Amino acid sequence: QVQLVESGGGLVQAGGSLRLSCTASGDTFSKYTMAWFRRAPGKEQEFVASISRSGGSTYYEDSVKGRFTISRDNAKNAGWLQMNSLKFEDTAVYYCTASASSTWDYWGQGTQVTVTS
Repeated sequence: QVQLVESGGGLVQAGGSLRLSCTASGDTFSKYTMAWFRRAPGKEQEFVASISRSGGSTYYEDSVKGRFTISRDNAKNAGWLQMNSLKFEDTAVYYCTASASSTWDYWGQGTQVTVTS
């Protein structure tokens, strides 16, 4: 099974950018669909973006379309979430997750993103 570790979170002013990384180990990364979720304070976890095994298809939650870009490099066992034009409401813990089936079975520990207004 795959293990996931996120990095790249931090403190940024509104309008700024951050790039989150997700490093995979323990299995062949290309076997897994990958996604990013987030949990804001006091709110339920929500889907942010996903990318297919090959990287050829991507999906985004409406509020991040045009601002966030998900990508991956299977040769590097890594994926990324480029976040531009950040808003205060993007503040959350961001989680990388992977699936080899129909459920998101593998999760990283999360990385905090704080956007100051």
